[in-house]
Amino acid sequence: MLFPVLTVSALVHVFSIDYIGADPHNQRFFAYLSMFTFFMLILVTGNNYLIMFVANKSAIKALVVNRVGDMFLSIAFFAIFFALGNLDYSTIFSVAPFVNETIVVIIGFLLLFAAIGKSAQLGLHTWLPDAMEGPTPVSALIHAATLVTAGVYLLIRSSPLIEYVTAFFAATTGLLQNDLKRVIAYSTCSQMGYLFMACGLSQYNVALFHLVNHAFFKALLFLAAGAVLHATYDQQDQRRLGGIIGFLPFTYTAILVGSLSLIAVPWLTGFYSKDLILEVAYGQYEFSGHIAY
Repeated sequence: MLFPVLTVSALVHVFSIDYIGADPHNQRFFAYLSMFTFFMLILVTGNNYLIMFVANKSAIKALVVNRVGDMFLSIAFFAIFFALGNLDYSTIFSVAPFVNETIVVIIGFLLLFAAIGKSAQLGLHTWLPDAMEGPTPVSALIHAATLVTAGVYLLIRSSPLIEYVTAFFAATTGLLQNDLKRVIAYSTCSQMGYLFMACGLSQYNVALFHLVNHAFFKALLFLAAGAVLHATYDQQDQRRLGGIIGFLPFTYTAILVGSLSLIAVPWLTGFYSKDLILEVAYGQYEFSGHIAY
């Protein structure tokens, strides 16, 4: 987790130096950008659930919807503390197999709802496209390295606990958008749905693998979109864009490669993890696995 977060954050910061160069408030912008990264690192390196809750305060961008997720998260922590008397990961996971199954199911569902809020799954997904109003580097950071992946990280981190619950949740999202950045934002929703699906199939390592791959090609797509916006004087409506290959050949190539990786064309990163998720779904010899496939 540290690897994609730090790498993508570094690239986004480098990109922003030129992108926000003319902005009079760029000091504040960089302070916020670094704060995002800082809280995500706290989240990833923490060794108990309480730190996860504190780090989630960085999600102030999409306050209201995330508060719904946070409500479930805090109830889950109360339930964990009530049932197991501890919030340390190692303690909880070693005790989990011996706990009353109903309690584990309840905690699992609470954590799932918290993750649905954080990772913008169907029902609580409305904040994600609306977060597109900010500067493009922020979008790239939110979607690739920090905010959206926090929910999936919560599920992967809790895998030894949720392993005693079978949870399945898939996202289907809008394809009928005209705004360039919103299209990329909705694709993030569906990719997060893939990750939830992998978690539901108990393939947490595959989910993490796709999370890392997704971080890179989604950051590429967003930063390239930022280049398009700057070159076209902030024209975001796709119906008014087109024929850019002669005008921005490098950006065109970057978006093409990122899009091909997103739709999992063979020999690009998306292919290796996305098809693997479909394969492990097919390889589950049970009804739910075949439905997922």
